[in-house]
Amino acid sequence: MPPTIRKGQAPETLQRAQFHDRFMQPFQDPAFKAESDSLQRIELIAWEAYQEGRKAPVTRKAGPGYADPDYDLSVDWLEAKARIDAAQAVWGQPQTRSRVLLVNGSPRNDGTCPGEISKTWRLTELAREVLEGSGVEADVLDLSHLTSEYGRHIHPCKGCVSTAMPLCHWPCSCYPNHSLRQTGDWMNEIYERWVAAHGVILLTPTHWYQATSPLKLMIDRLVCADGGNPDPTSTHGKKPEEAKALELEGWGYPKHLEGRVYGVVVHGDVAGVESVRRNLTDWLDWMGLVDAGAQARLDRYIGYYEPYATSHDALDEDTDVQEEVRNVARAVARAVGELRAGKLQSPDRGLKQPRPK
Repeated sequence: MPPTIRKGQAPETLQRAQFHDRFMQPFQDPAFKAESDSLQRIELIAWEAYQEGRKAPVTRKAGPGYADPDYDLSVDWLEAKARIDAAQAVWGQPQTRSRVLLVNGSPRNDGTCPGEISKTWRLTELAREVLEGSGVEADVLDLSHLTSEYGRHIHPCKGCVSTAMPLCHWPCSCYPNHSLRQTGDWMNEIYERWVAAHGVILLTPTHWYQATSPLKLMIDRLVCADGGNPDPTSTHGKKPEEAKALELEGWGYPKHLEGRVYGVVVHGDVAGVESVRRNLTDWLDWMGLVDAGAQARLDRYIGYYEPYATSHDALDEDTDVQEEVRNVARAVARAVGELRAGKLQSPDRGLKQPRPK
């Protein structure tokens, strides 16, 4: 007996007046009034797309190599998959220069409301200088661009994996959803940058005992890298019945990012750094990444219980924490070199998990 597909939670579709109010929200500037007729015509097209659920309006046949080569796949997804596959191929070539992805998890920068750079950015720069001085290419992913760039988004994970793992596609196929105006998703680029990296360093402040909102958005959307399905035609898009059947047949849970080195830097000013650091390292371990040693897993307080207004001054004075961050980068650079040379291997490599998930 196949599992029952549970229904009944989704809200009703918007009525026409509600849709109009939401469509017009970005156009409150009086300058748009001159184009009100044009906006009405565009709104009608958007309304029809919403009613018809035109999530992926531009598609092409999947072609050879897919379970159903005649299935119409989103061109957005196909292009993202091609870039990821190309990045993976380059990653595996011995002559490719070692590359480390530095993820700045702070949402603060001087181009938005806070009006000042973040301490995390400064720590990221310290790590970048060490990596580049070691001959490693440093790719800085500054997640604060979510708060300061026009049209920059990381949309939330929709939890497909909780219905069935094969329903979670690699890369994510939930976005863009043009019918719901869920576009501009940054993750297709971010997936490619993770794949291209031989090592990753996460740097983040602590927000209410947790990782920051931008960092958590990225982490949740990386669920497809841990067990995700690289063939959406095998579930004919988002068909839960087909995905459940595939999982129950025995799913292999491919780890698309395993074999990369990691380091973590977590800082705070009052509480919570240790739990955030542990959560991040546990997550990276689960994904199949390899830690670069004890000195690459750092949690520290900067300006402990001191005013926020002087936190940058506290960082200036804390030369020890600056050197500890440099050590994280040094450890990751060294571990990347040893891993690529075959000198660093995880002791549990090759062991089969009796209950993978």
